[in-house]
Amino acid sequence: MSFKACRAALTGASMLALAACGAGSAVTETEIVPVAREPAATLAPVRESTAFTLGTDQPRAPEQFAMRFDRADLSIRVLPETKTIDAVAVLDFTATAPLAALVVELDTLLTVSSVHIDGREVPAGGDGWSNPEGRMTIPLPRPLAAGEIVSARIAYAGAPRVAPNAPWDGGFVWATTADGTPWIATAVQPEGCDLFWPCIDHPLAEPKRVDLHITVPSNLSAPSNGRFQGTVDHGDGWTTWNWSAANPNTYAIALNIGPYDEVRADYRSRFGNVIPMSYWHLRSDDPDKVAGLFAQFAPMLDFYESTIGPYPFGDEKMGVVATPHLGMEHQTINAYGNAYRLDGKGYDWLLHHELAHEWFGNQMTNRNSDDMWLHEGLGSYMQPLYLRWLRGERLMQAELQEQRRALINRFPIVSGTERSEDEVYQSDIGPGLDLYNKGSLIAHSLRMLIGDEAFFRSLTRLVYGVAGARPGEFTTRYGTTDEFLAIVNEEAGRDLTWFFHGYLYQAALPDLRQVRENGVLALEWVTGDGEVFPMPVEVEIDGRRQTVAMTGGRGEIAVPIGAHVLIDPDDKVLRRLEFIEAWQAAGSPN
Repeated sequence: MSFKACRAALTGASMLALAACGAGSAVTETEIVPVAREPAATLAPVRESTAFTLGTDQPRAPEQFAMRFDRADLSIRVLPETKTIDAVAVLDFTATAPLAALVVELDTLLTVSSVHIDGREVPAGGDGWSNPEGRMTIPLPRPLAAGEIVSARIAYAGAPRVAPNAPWDGGFVWATTADGTPWIATAVQPEGCDLFWPCIDHPLAEPKRVDLHITVPSNLSAPSNGRFQGTVDHGDGWTTWNWSAANPNTYAIALNIGPYDEVRADYRSRFGNVIPMSYWHLRSDDPDKVAGLFAQFAPMLDFYESTIGPYPFGDEKMGVVATPHLGMEHQTINAYGNAYRLDGKGYDWLLHHELAHEWFGNQMTNRNSDDMWLHEGLGSYMQPLYLRWLRGERLMQAELQEQRRALINRFPIVSGTERSEDEVYQSDIGPGLDLYNKGSLIAHSLRMLIGDEAFFRSLTRLVYGVAGARPGEFTTRYGTTDEFLAIVNEEAGRDLTWFFHGYLYQAALPDLRQVRENGVLALEWVTGDGEVFPMPVEVEIDGRRQTVAMTGGRGEIAVPIGAHVLIDPDDKVLRRLEFIEAWQAAGSPN
Protein backbone atom coordinates (compact mmCIF):
# COMPACT_ATOMS: atom_id res chain seq x y z
CA MET A 1 0.00 0.00 0.00
CA SER A 2 3.01 2.28 0.31
CA PHE A 3 2.20 3.47 3.78
CA LYS A 4 5.13 5.86 4.16
CA ALA A 5 2.80 8.74 3.39
CA CYS A 6 0.48 7.68 6.19
CA ARG A 7 3.41 7.31 8.58
CA ALA A 8 4.37 10.91 7.86
CA ALA A 9 0.78 12.09 8.20
CA LEU A 10 0.19 10.24 11.45
CA THR A 11 3.03 11.95 13.33
CA GLY A 12 1.12 15.09 14.22
CA ALA A 13 -1.71 14.48 11.82
CA SER A 14 -4.98 16.24 11.35
CA MET A 15 -8.21 14.35 10.91
CA LEU A 16 -7.88 15.18 7.22
CA ALA A 17 -4.58 13.34 6.98
CA LEU A 18 -5.89 10.44 9.04
CA ALA A 19 -8.80 9.98 6.68
CA ALA A 20 -6.50 10.15 3.70
CA CYS A 21 -4.51 7.19 5.01
CA GLY A 22 -7.35 5.09 3.70
CA ALA A 23 -6.23 6.08 0.18
CA GLY A 24 -9.59 7.72 -0.39
CA SER A 25 -11.71 5.63 1.96
CA ALA A 26 -13.65 6.88 4.95
CA VAL A 27 -11.11 5.65 7.48
CA THR A 28 -11.79 7.33 10.80
CA GLU A 29 -9.37 8.23 13.55
CA THR A 30 -10.87 5.48 15.69
CA GLU A 31 -10.05 2.91 13.06
CA ILE A 32 -6.49 4.13 12.43
CA VAL A 33 -5.28 4.82 15.96
CA PRO A 34 -4.97 1.24 17.27
CA VAL A 35 -2.72 0.34 14.35
CA ALA A 36 -0.80 3.53 13.73
CA ARG A 37 -0.64 5.39 17.06
CA GLU A 38 0.37 2.80 19.54
CA PRO A 39 1.78 4.52 22.65
CA ALA A 40 5.52 4.92 22.43
CA ALA A 41 6.09 2.84 25.56
CA THR A 42 4.67 -0.26 23.88
CA LEU A 43 6.65 -0.02 20.65
CA ALA A 44 9.39 -2.56 20.14
CA PRO A 45 12.92 -1.28 20.80
CA VAL A 46 14.78 -0.61 17.61
CA ARG A 47 18.13 -2.26 16.87
CA GLU A 48 18.84 0.23 14.17
CA SER A 49 20.12 -0.55 10.75
CA THR A 50 22.49 1.77 8.93
CA ALA A 51 21.14 4.86 7.21
CA PHE A 52 22.03 3.23 3.91
CA THR A 53 19.97 0.13 4.68
CA LEU A 54 16.99 2.18 5.87
CA GLY A 55 16.86 3.89 2.48
CA THR A 56 15.52 2.14 -0.58
CA ASP A 57 15.83 2.62 -4.36
CA GLN A 58 19.09 4.49 -3.82
CA PRO A 59 21.59 4.89 -6.70
CA ARG A 60 22.95 1.55 -7.79
CA ALA A 61 26.64 0.67 -7.71
CA PRO A 62 28.42 0.52 -11.09
CA GLU A 63 28.68 -3.26 -10.81
CA GLN A 64 24.92 -3.55 -10.41
CA PHE A 65 24.41 -2.01 -13.84
CA ALA A 66 26.61 -4.79 -15.27
CA MET A 67 24.67 -7.75 -13.85
CA ARG A 68 21.23 -9.21 -14.46
CA PHE A 69 19.52 -10.79 -11.46
CA ASP A 70 18.31 -14.18 -12.71
CA ARG A 71 17.21 -16.02 -9.59
CA ALA A 72 17.20 -15.92 -5.82
CA ASP A 73 16.83 -19.18 -3.91
CA LEU A 74 16.13 -18.31 -0.27
CA SER A 75 16.13 -20.86 2.55
CA ILE A 76 15.02 -19.10 5.72
CA ARG A 77 14.42 -20.73 9.11
CA VAL A 78 12.35 -18.48 11.37
CA LEU A 79 12.80 -19.03 15.11
CA PRO A 80 9.92 -17.40 17.01
CA GLU A 81 11.32 -18.01 20.50
CA THR A 82 14.52 -16.07 19.87
CA LYS A 83 13.05 -13.75 17.20
CA THR A 84 15.88 -14.63 14.86
CA ILE A 85 16.37 -16.11 11.43
CA ASP A 86 18.95 -18.52 10.04
CA ALA A 87 19.22 -18.34 6.26
CA VAL A 88 21.08 -19.26 3.10
CA ALA A 89 20.62 -17.29 -0.10
CA VAL A 90 21.80 -18.58 -3.47
CA LEU A 91 21.82 -15.77 -6.01
CA ASP A 92 22.33 -16.30 -9.74
CA PHE A 93 23.45 -13.49 -12.03
CA THR A 94 24.39 -13.00 -15.67
CA ALA A 95 27.03 -10.42 -16.53
CA THR A 96 25.71 -7.87 -19.03
CA ALA A 97 29.11 -6.15 -19.26
CA PRO A 98 32.61 -6.95 -17.95
CA LEU A 99 32.16 -7.71 -14.24
CA ALA A 100 34.82 -8.09 -11.53
CA ALA A 101 32.65 -8.17 -8.39
CA LEU A 102 29.09 -8.81 -7.28
CA VAL A 103 27.40 -6.07 -5.27
CA VAL A 104 24.23 -6.73 -3.29
CA GLU A 105 22.59 -5.22 -0.20
CA LEU A 106 22.13 -6.93 3.17
CA ASP A 107 21.44 -5.40 6.56
CA THR A 108 24.49 -5.37 8.87
CA LEU A 109 22.23 -6.47 11.75
CA LEU A 110 22.52 -9.93 10.20
CA THR A 111 25.80 -11.80 10.62
CA VAL A 112 27.25 -13.38 7.49
CA SER A 113 28.98 -16.67 8.28
CA SER A 114 30.16 -17.64 4.80
CA VAL A 115 30.20 -16.49 1.19
CA HIS A 116 30.85 -18.74 -1.81
CA ILE A 117 31.20 -17.93 -5.50
CA ASP A 118 30.46 -20.90 -7.77
CA GLY A 119 31.26 -23.24 -4.86
CA ARG A 120 34.54 -21.55 -3.91
CA GLU A 121 34.61 -19.86 -0.50
CA VAL A 122 35.45 -16.17 -0.44
CA PRO A 123 37.11 -14.99 2.80
CA ALA A 124 35.98 -11.90 4.66
CA GLY A 125 38.05 -8.72 4.80
CA GLY A 126 41.20 -7.78 2.97
CA ASP A 127 40.73 -8.78 -0.66
CA GLY A 128 37.64 -10.77 0.27
CA TRP A 129 34.01 -9.77 0.75
CA SER A 130 32.96 -6.75 2.79
CA ASN A 131 29.67 -5.28 3.97
CA PRO A 132 30.48 -2.09 5.88
CA GLU A 133 27.20 -0.15 5.54
CA GLY A 134 24.92 -2.86 4.22
CA ARG A 135 26.20 -2.81 0.64
CA MET A 136 28.06 -6.10 0.23
CA THR A 137 30.87 -6.34 -2.30
CA ILE A 138 32.05 -9.83 -3.29
CA PRO A 139 35.12 -9.97 -5.56
CA LEU A 140 34.94 -12.65 -8.26
CA PRO A 141 37.73 -15.20 -8.68
CA ARG A 142 38.11 -13.91 -12.22
CA PRO A 143 36.43 -11.11 -14.18
CA LEU A 144 33.40 -12.17 -16.20
CA ALA A 145 32.69 -11.21 -19.78
CA ALA A 146 29.21 -10.20 -20.89
CA GLY A 147 26.96 -13.24 -21.07
CA GLU A 148 28.78 -15.32 -18.45
CA ILE A 149 26.88 -16.52 -15.39
CA VAL A 150 27.83 -16.65 -11.73
CA SER A 151 26.27 -17.99 -8.54
CA ALA A 152 26.78 -16.60 -5.04
CA ARG A 153 25.90 -18.45 -1.84
CA ILE A 154 25.54 -16.30 1.28
CA ALA A 155 24.87 -17.84 4.69
CA TYR A 156 23.67 -15.41 7.34
CA ALA A 157 21.73 -15.32 10.61
CA GLY A 158 20.67 -13.07 13.44
CA ALA A 159 17.90 -10.86 14.74
CA PRO A 160 16.52 -8.80 11.85
CA ARG A 161 15.25 -5.29 12.34
CA VAL A 162 12.04 -5.19 14.36
CA ALA A 163 9.45 -2.96 12.76
CA PRO A 164 8.82 -0.04 15.12
CA ASN A 165 5.42 0.54 13.55
CA ALA A 166 4.69 -1.70 10.56
CA PRO A 167 3.92 -1.12 7.79
CA TRP A 168 4.81 2.57 8.05
CA ASP A 169 8.18 1.86 9.66
CA GLY A 170 9.14 -1.59 8.52
CA GLY A 171 10.89 -4.80 9.41
CA PHE A 172 9.78 -7.96 11.20
CA VAL A 173 6.59 -8.05 13.25
CA TRP A 174 6.87 -10.60 16.06
CA ALA A 175 3.32 -10.73 17.38
CA THR A 176 1.17 -13.41 18.99
CA THR A 177 -2.46 -14.35 18.64
CA ALA A 178 -4.89 -14.15 21.57
CA ASP A 179 -3.80 -17.59 22.82
CA GLY A 180 -0.09 -16.73 22.62
CA THR A 181 0.70 -18.51 19.36
CA PRO A 182 3.43 -16.82 17.28
CA TRP A 183 2.09 -14.58 14.51
CA ILE A 184 4.90 -13.18 12.39
CA ALA A 185 5.09 -11.01 9.29
CA THR A 186 7.49 -8.87 7.30
CA ALA A 187 6.65 -5.47 5.83
CA VAL A 188 9.66 -3.75 4.28
CA GLN A 189 8.55 -1.42 1.50
CA PRO A 190 9.81 1.75 3.22
CA GLU A 191 13.25 0.25 3.89
CA GLY A 192 13.63 -2.45 1.25
CA CYS A 193 14.30 -6.14 0.74
CA ASP A 194 17.79 -5.97 2.29
CA LEU A 195 16.28 -6.02 5.78
CA PHE A 196 16.12 -9.81 5.61
CA TRP A 197 17.56 -11.13 2.34
CA PRO A 198 20.51 -10.16 0.11
CA CYS A 199 19.13 -8.35 -2.92
CA ILE A 200 19.65 -5.35 -5.15
CA ASP A 201 17.40 -2.91 -3.34
CA HIS A 202 16.15 -1.01 -6.36
CA PRO A 203 12.89 -1.29 -8.33
CA LEU A 204 14.76 -1.82 -11.62
CA ALA A 205 16.60 -4.85 -10.23
CA GLU A 206 13.80 -7.40 -9.85
CA PRO A 207 15.01 -11.01 -10.02
CA LYS A 208 13.42 -13.12 -12.74
CA ARG A 209 12.44 -15.70 -10.14
CA VAL A 210 12.52 -16.10 -6.37
CA ASP A 211 12.23 -19.56 -4.79
CA LEU A 212 11.40 -19.56 -1.09
CA HIS A 213 11.94 -22.36 1.42
CA ILE A 214 10.53 -21.13 4.74
CA THR A 215 11.12 -23.41 7.72
CA VAL A 216 8.83 -22.85 10.72
CA PRO A 217 7.53 -24.78 13.74
CA SER A 218 5.25 -27.51 12.45
CA ASN A 219 2.15 -26.13 14.21
CA LEU A 220 2.40 -22.99 12.07
CA SER A 221 1.87 -22.25 8.39
CA ALA A 222 4.00 -20.06 6.10
CA PRO A 223 2.04 -18.79 3.06
CA SER A 224 4.17 -16.69 0.74
CA ASN A 225 4.62 -15.41 -2.81
CA GLY A 226 3.95 -17.26 -6.02
CA ARG A 227 3.06 -20.88 -6.62
CA PHE A 228 2.93 -23.38 -3.77
CA GLN A 229 5.52 -26.15 -4.19
CA GLY A 230 4.50 -28.24 -1.20
CA THR A 231 5.76 -28.77 2.33
CA VAL A 232 8.41 -31.01 3.85
CA ASP A 233 7.82 -32.17 7.44
CA HIS A 234 11.27 -32.86 8.87
CA GLY A 235 9.90 -34.95 11.74
CA ASP A 236 11.68 -32.85 14.35
CA GLY A 237 9.01 -30.25 14.99
CA TRP A 238 9.94 -28.18 11.93
CA THR A 239 8.30 -27.97 8.49
CA THR A 240 9.52 -26.23 5.34
CA TRP A 241 7.04 -24.43 3.09
CA ASN A 242 8.20 -24.07 -0.52
CA TRP A 243 7.09 -21.34 -2.95
CA SER A 244 8.20 -20.04 -6.34
CA ALA A 245 7.42 -16.57 -7.72
CA ALA A 246 8.21 -15.10 -11.13
CA ASN A 247 9.31 -11.47 -11.57
CA PRO A 248 8.48 -10.27 -8.06
CA ASN A 249 9.04 -6.76 -6.80
CA THR A 250 11.89 -7.05 -4.32
CA TYR A 251 10.04 -5.44 -1.39
CA ALA A 252 7.03 -7.66 -2.17
CA ILE A 253 8.82 -10.83 -1.03
CA ALA A 254 7.13 -11.53 2.30
CA LEU A 255 7.23 -13.96 5.18
CA ASN A 256 3.91 -14.69 6.87
CA ILE A 257 3.88 -17.20 9.70
CA GLY A 258 1.05 -18.10 12.01
CA PRO A 259 -1.74 -20.49 12.96
CA TYR A 260 -3.51 -20.20 9.62
CA ASP A 261 -6.28 -22.05 7.90
CA GLU A 262 -6.74 -21.63 4.16
CA VAL A 263 -9.94 -20.92 2.25
CA ARG A 264 -9.59 -21.78 -1.44
CA ALA A 265 -11.65 -21.51 -4.59
CA ASP A 266 -11.11 -21.15 -8.33
CA TYR A 267 -12.02 -17.98 -10.18
CA ARG A 268 -13.09 -18.49 -13.78
CA SER A 269 -11.77 -15.44 -15.57
CA ARG A 270 -13.56 -13.65 -18.38
CA PHE A 271 -10.34 -14.31 -20.34
CA GLY A 272 -10.85 -18.07 -20.18
CA ASN A 273 -8.21 -19.04 -17.62
CA VAL A 274 -8.81 -20.34 -14.10
CA ILE A 275 -7.14 -18.45 -11.24
CA PRO A 276 -6.64 -20.02 -7.78
CA MET A 277 -7.86 -17.78 -4.96
CA SER A 278 -6.58 -18.34 -1.41
CA TYR A 279 -7.14 -16.57 1.88
CA TRP A 280 -5.03 -17.60 4.88
CA HIS A 281 -6.87 -16.48 7.99
CA LEU A 282 -6.23 -17.08 11.66
CA ARG A 283 -7.90 -20.24 12.93
CA SER A 284 -9.58 -18.13 15.61
CA ASP A 285 -11.23 -15.74 13.11
CA ASP A 286 -15.03 -15.59 12.98
CA PRO A 287 -16.05 -18.00 10.17
CA ASP A 288 -18.82 -15.68 8.99
CA LYS A 289 -16.37 -12.77 8.66
CA VAL A 290 -13.90 -14.98 6.86
CA ALA A 291 -16.58 -16.10 4.43
CA GLY A 292 -17.77 -12.53 3.94
CA LEU A 293 -14.30 -11.27 3.06
CA PHE A 294 -13.51 -14.21 0.80
CA ALA A 295 -16.78 -13.66 -1.05
CA GLN A 296 -15.37 -10.28 -2.16
CA PHE A 297 -12.39 -11.81 -3.97
CA ALA A 298 -14.18 -12.88 -7.17
CA PRO A 299 -16.17 -9.63 -7.71
CA MET A 300 -13.02 -7.58 -7.22
CA LEU A 301 -11.11 -9.71 -9.69
CA ASP A 302 -13.96 -9.38 -12.19
CA PHE A 303 -13.96 -5.59 -11.77
CA TYR A 304 -10.22 -5.28 -12.36
CA GLU A 305 -10.22 -7.69 -15.27
CA SER A 306 -13.15 -5.90 -16.94
CA THR A 307 -11.65 -2.46 -16.24
CA ILE A 308 -7.89 -2.96 -16.83
CA GLY A 309 -7.20 -6.45 -18.12
CA PRO A 310 -6.16 -9.97 -17.09
CA TYR A 311 -5.04 -10.63 -13.54
CA PRO A 312 -1.26 -10.52 -14.02
CA PHE A 313 -0.33 -13.58 -11.96
CA GLY A 314 -3.11 -15.98 -12.84
CA ASP A 315 -0.73 -18.92 -13.23
CA GLU A 316 0.28 -18.50 -9.58
CA LYS A 317 -2.61 -17.26 -7.42
CA MET A 318 -4.60 -14.37 -6.08
CA GLY A 319 -3.57 -14.67 -2.44
CA VAL A 320 -4.31 -12.78 0.77
CA VAL A 321 -3.03 -13.43 4.29
CA ALA A 322 -4.14 -12.02 7.64
CA THR A 323 -1.32 -10.03 9.22
CA PRO A 324 -0.65 -8.32 12.56
CA HIS A 325 -0.05 -5.04 10.67
CA LEU A 326 -2.50 -3.12 8.51
CA GLY A 327 -1.49 -4.21 5.02
CA MET A 328 0.85 -4.17 2.04
CA GLU A 329 0.84 -5.15 -1.65
CA HIS A 330 2.97 -8.29 -1.44
CA GLN A 331 2.74 -9.83 -4.91
CA THR A 332 0.22 -12.75 -4.92
CA ILE A 333 0.12 -12.73 -1.09
CA ASN A 334 -1.28 -9.33 -0.13
CA ALA A 335 -1.14 -8.54 3.57
CA TYR A 336 -4.55 -7.87 5.15
CA GLY A 337 -4.93 -6.42 8.64
CA ASN A 338 -8.17 -4.47 8.41
CA ALA A 339 -9.86 -6.83 10.90
CA TYR A 340 -13.00 -7.12 8.74
CA ARG A 341 -14.03 -3.56 9.61
CA LEU A 342 -17.20 -2.26 7.96
CA ASP A 343 -17.51 1.34 6.76
CA GLY A 344 -20.96 1.35 5.18
CA LYS A 345 -19.77 1.14 1.58
CA GLY A 346 -20.26 -2.56 1.07
CA TYR A 347 -16.69 -3.53 0.30
CA ASP A 348 -13.37 -3.77 2.13
CA TRP A 349 -11.30 -0.77 1.02
CA LEU A 350 -7.97 -2.25 2.15
CA LEU A 351 -8.48 -5.54 0.33
CA HIS A 352 -9.44 -3.61 -2.81
CA HIS A 353 -6.57 -1.12 -2.69
CA GLU A 354 -3.89 -3.75 -2.18
CA LEU A 355 -5.36 -5.80 -5.02
CA ALA A 356 -5.07 -2.71 -7.25
CA HIS A 357 -1.30 -2.90 -6.82
CA GLU A 358 -1.16 -6.26 -8.56
CA TRP A 359 -1.76 -4.18 -11.70
CA PHE A 360 -0.41 -0.77 -10.62
CA GLY A 361 2.83 -1.67 -8.87
CA ASN A 362 3.56 -5.36 -9.40
CA GLN A 363 2.65 -5.86 -13.07
CA MET A 364 3.57 -2.29 -14.04
CA THR A 365 6.29 -0.87 -11.80
CA ASN A 366 7.38 2.75 -11.96
CA ARG A 367 10.94 3.26 -13.17
CA ASN A 368 11.61 5.80 -10.46
CA SER A 369 9.77 6.97 -7.35
CA ASP A 370 9.07 10.29 -9.08
CA ASP A 371 6.45 8.31 -11.03
CA MET A 372 4.93 6.75 -7.90
CA TRP A 373 1.55 8.32 -8.66
CA LEU A 374 1.20 5.66 -11.36
CA HIS A 375 0.97 3.16 -8.49
CA GLU A 376 -0.86 5.09 -5.83
CA GLY A 377 -2.98 7.57 -7.81
CA LEU A 378 -4.20 5.19 -10.49
CA GLY A 379 -4.63 2.47 -7.86
CA SER A 380 -6.65 4.82 -5.65
CA TYR A 381 -8.90 5.81 -8.56
CA MET A 382 -9.96 2.19 -8.79
CA GLN A 383 -11.88 2.61 -5.51
CA PRO A 384 -14.43 5.21 -6.66
CA LEU A 385 -14.66 3.33 -9.95
CA TYR A 386 -15.40 0.13 -8.02
CA LEU A 387 -18.13 1.89 -6.05
CA ARG A 388 -19.65 3.01 -9.35
CA TRP A 389 -19.43 -0.60 -10.55
CA LEU A 390 -20.98 -1.93 -7.34
CA ARG A 391 -23.41 0.74 -6.14
CA GLY A 392 -23.82 3.42 -8.77
CA GLU A 393 -22.88 7.04 -9.45
CA ARG A 394 -23.82 8.50 -6.07
CA LEU A 395 -21.30 6.51 -4.05
CA MET A 396 -18.58 7.06 -6.64
CA GLN A 397 -19.05 10.81 -6.33
CA ALA A 398 -19.05 10.57 -2.54
CA GLU A 399 -15.71 8.74 -2.62
CA LEU A 400 -14.23 11.32 -4.99
CA GLN A 401 -15.38 14.09 -2.66
CA GLU A 402 -13.60 12.45 0.27
CA GLN A 403 -10.42 12.41 -1.78
CA ARG A 404 -10.94 16.04 -2.82
CA ARG A 405 -11.25 17.23 0.77
CA ALA A 406 -7.96 15.51 1.64
CA LEU A 407 -5.73 17.34 -0.86
CA ILE A 408 -2.62 19.09 0.43
CA ASN A 409 -1.23 20.73 -2.75
CA ARG A 410 2.11 21.57 -1.15
CA PHE A 411 4.41 19.79 -3.62
CA PRO A 412 3.94 18.66 -7.22
CA ILE A 413 2.99 15.03 -7.81
CA VAL A 414 5.85 14.74 -10.31
CA SER A 415 9.07 16.76 -10.08
CA GLY A 416 10.63 15.72 -13.38
CA THR A 417 13.82 14.58 -11.61
CA GLU A 418 15.01 11.27 -10.16
CA ARG A 419 13.71 10.93 -6.61
CA SER A 420 13.94 8.41 -3.80
CA GLU A 421 10.94 6.85 -2.10
CA ASP A 422 11.44 9.05 0.96
CA GLU A 423 11.39 12.16 -1.18
CA VAL A 424 7.94 11.41 -2.57
CA TYR A 425 6.21 9.76 0.39
CA GLN A 426 7.21 12.22 3.11
CA SER A 427 4.67 15.04 3.13
CA ASP A 428 7.17 17.63 4.39
CA ILE A 429 9.42 17.25 1.32
CA GLY A 430 7.20 15.65 -1.30
CA PRO A 431 3.62 15.03 -2.39
CA GLY A 432 2.92 12.46 0.33
CA LEU A 433 -0.78 11.62 0.52
CA ASP A 434 -1.45 13.60 -2.65
CA LEU A 435 0.06 10.65 -4.51
CA TYR A 436 -3.13 8.81 -3.62
CA ASN A 437 -5.88 11.40 -3.58
CA LYS A 438 -4.71 13.99 -6.09
CA GLY A 439 -3.45 11.25 -8.39
CA SER A 440 -6.91 9.68 -8.32
CA LEU A 441 -8.69 12.99 -9.01
CA ILE A 442 -6.30 13.78 -11.88
CA ALA A 443 -7.15 10.39 -13.36
CA HIS A 444 -10.85 11.19 -13.03
CA SER A 445 -10.47 14.55 -14.77
CA LEU A 446 -8.50 12.86 -17.54
CA ARG A 447 -11.23 10.29 -18.01
CA MET A 448 -13.89 13.02 -18.15
CA LEU A 449 -11.81 14.88 -20.75
CA ILE A 450 -10.92 12.08 -23.17
CA GLY A 451 -13.78 9.62 -22.56
CA ASP A 452 -13.94 6.07 -21.27
CA GLU A 453 -12.63 4.27 -24.35
CA ALA A 454 -9.44 6.31 -24.68
CA PHE A 455 -8.89 6.43 -20.92
CA PHE A 456 -9.20 2.72 -20.21
CA ARG A 457 -7.24 1.73 -23.30
CA SER A 458 -4.48 4.04 -22.05
CA LEU A 459 -4.44 2.31 -18.65
CA THR A 460 -4.34 -1.12 -20.27
CA ARG A 461 -1.44 -0.16 -22.49
CA LEU A 462 0.45 1.35 -19.56
CA VAL A 463 -0.02 -1.79 -17.46
CA TYR A 464 0.69 -4.45 -20.10
CA GLY A 465 2.53 -2.58 -22.86
CA VAL A 466 -0.20 -3.62 -25.32
CA ALA A 467 -3.90 -2.89 -25.71
CA GLY A 468 -5.14 -6.46 -26.17
CA ALA A 469 -3.38 -8.29 -23.35
CA ARG A 470 -4.17 -11.99 -22.97
CA PRO A 471 -3.16 -14.34 -20.14
CA GLY A 472 0.29 -15.81 -20.75
CA GLU A 473 1.15 -13.28 -23.47
CA PHE A 474 2.74 -10.54 -21.37
CA THR A 475 5.30 -10.10 -18.60
CA THR A 476 5.94 -7.50 -15.93
CA ARG A 477 7.16 -4.12 -17.12
CA TYR A 478 8.24 -0.64 -16.07
CA GLY A 479 6.36 2.60 -16.74
CA THR A 480 6.91 6.35 -16.54
CA THR A 481 4.77 9.46 -16.56
CA ASP A 482 6.20 10.46 -19.93
CA GLU A 483 5.27 7.07 -21.38
CA PHE A 484 1.74 7.41 -20.03
CA LEU A 485 1.45 10.88 -21.61
CA ALA A 486 2.57 9.47 -24.97
CA ILE A 487 -0.01 6.69 -24.71
CA VAL A 488 -2.79 9.11 -23.74
CA ASN A 489 -1.90 11.44 -26.62
CA GLU A 490 -2.12 8.57 -29.07
CA GLU A 491 -5.39 7.20 -27.69
CA ALA A 492 -7.02 10.65 -27.41
CA GLY A 493 -5.73 11.77 -30.80
CA ARG A 494 -4.40 15.09 -29.47
CA ASP A 495 -1.54 16.57 -27.48
CA LEU A 496 -2.42 16.67 -23.78
CA THR A 497 0.96 17.83 -22.51
CA TRP A 498 -0.79 20.89 -21.08
CA PHE A 499 -3.02 18.63 -18.96
CA PHE A 500 -0.11 16.66 -17.46
CA HIS A 501 1.94 19.80 -16.82
CA GLY A 502 -0.98 21.71 -15.36
CA TYR A 503 -1.86 18.99 -12.87
CA LEU A 504 1.19 16.82 -12.20
CA TYR A 505 4.11 19.24 -12.30
CA GLN A 506 2.48 22.06 -10.30
CA ALA A 507 1.64 22.02 -6.60
CA ALA A 508 -1.18 24.53 -7.03
CA LEU A 509 -4.41 23.38 -8.60
CA PRO A 510 -5.55 25.17 -11.77
CA ASP A 511 -7.66 28.16 -10.75
CA LEU A 512 -10.73 29.03 -12.83
CA ARG A 513 -11.17 32.81 -12.57
CA GLN A 514 -14.67 34.14 -13.30
CA VAL A 515 -15.96 37.60 -14.20
CA ARG A 516 -19.65 38.15 -14.90
CA GLU A 517 -20.76 41.49 -16.27
CA ASN A 518 -22.86 43.00 -19.04
CA GLY A 519 -24.56 39.70 -19.79
CA VAL A 520 -21.30 37.81 -20.33
CA LEU A 521 -19.51 35.26 -18.15
CA ALA A 522 -15.75 35.42 -18.83
CA LEU A 523 -13.64 32.47 -17.69
CA GLU A 524 -9.86 32.14 -17.46
CA TRP A 525 -7.60 29.34 -16.27
CA VAL A 526 -4.56 30.31 -14.16
CA THR A 527 -1.96 27.61 -13.48
CA GLY A 528 1.02 27.35 -11.18
CA ASP A 529 3.49 27.89 -14.01
CA GLY A 530 1.43 30.42 -15.94
CA GLU A 531 1.17 28.13 -18.96
CA VAL A 532 -1.92 27.86 -21.13
CA PHE A 533 -4.47 25.38 -19.77
CA PRO A 534 -7.26 24.90 -22.33
CA MET A 535 -9.48 22.67 -20.19
CA PRO A 536 -13.08 22.83 -21.47
CA VAL A 537 -15.63 23.82 -18.84
CA GLU A 538 -19.28 22.82 -18.68
CA VAL A 539 -21.58 25.64 -17.56
CA GLU A 540 -25.22 25.24 -16.55
CA ILE A 541 -27.39 28.34 -17.06
CA ASP A 542 -30.90 28.07 -15.61
CA GLY A 543 -30.74 24.29 -16.02
CA ARG A 544 -29.40 24.31 -19.59
CA ARG A 545 -25.84 23.06 -20.09
CA GLN A 546 -23.23 24.26 -22.54
CA THR A 547 -19.53 23.54 -22.91
CA VAL A 548 -17.11 26.46 -23.07
CA ALA A 549 -14.12 25.50 -25.21
CA MET A 550 -11.53 27.65 -23.32
CA THR A 551 -9.20 27.99 -26.31
CA GLY A 552 -5.96 29.52 -25.09
CA GLY A 553 -7.18 29.06 -21.52
CA ARG A 554 -9.98 31.64 -21.89
CA GLY A 555 -13.62 31.55 -22.86
CA GLU A 556 -16.88 33.47 -22.73
CA ILE A 557 -20.55 32.60 -22.65
CA ALA A 558 -23.63 34.79 -22.72
CA VAL A 559 -25.56 34.81 -19.46
CA PRO A 560 -28.91 36.59 -19.10
CA ILE A 561 -29.20 39.05 -16.24
CA GLY A 562 -30.49 37.24 -13.15
CA ALA A 563 -29.83 33.75 -14.52
CA HIS A 564 -28.56 31.06 -12.16
CA VAL A 565 -25.10 29.86 -13.21
CA LEU A 566 -23.45 26.62 -12.13
CA ILE A 567 -19.84 25.94 -13.14
CA ASP A 568 -18.87 22.31 -13.78
CA PRO A 569 -22.12 20.87 -12.38
CA ASP A 570 -20.85 17.25 -12.39
CA ASP A 571 -17.45 18.04 -10.84
CA LYS A 572 -15.59 16.70 -13.86
CA VAL A 573 -12.65 19.08 -13.52
CA LEU A 574 -10.16 19.12 -10.65
CA ARG A 575 -9.59 22.77 -9.75
CA ARG A 576 -9.01 25.16 -6.91
CA LEU A 577 -12.07 25.58 -4.69
CA GLU A 578 -11.92 28.40 -2.17
CA PHE A 579 -14.59 26.93 0.10
CA ILE A 580 -12.48 23.78 0.63
CA GLU A 581 -9.39 25.90 1.35
CA ALA A 582 -11.41 27.85 3.92
CA TRP A 583 -12.58 24.62 5.53
CA GLN A 584 -9.02 23.31 5.68
CA ALA A 585 -7.69 26.59 7.08
CA ALA A 586 -10.32 26.47 9.82
CA GLY A 587 -8.92 23.17 11.07
CA SER A 588 -10.87 20.74 8.92
CA PRO A 589 -13.57 19.94 11.51
CA ASN A 590 -15.81 16.99 10.67
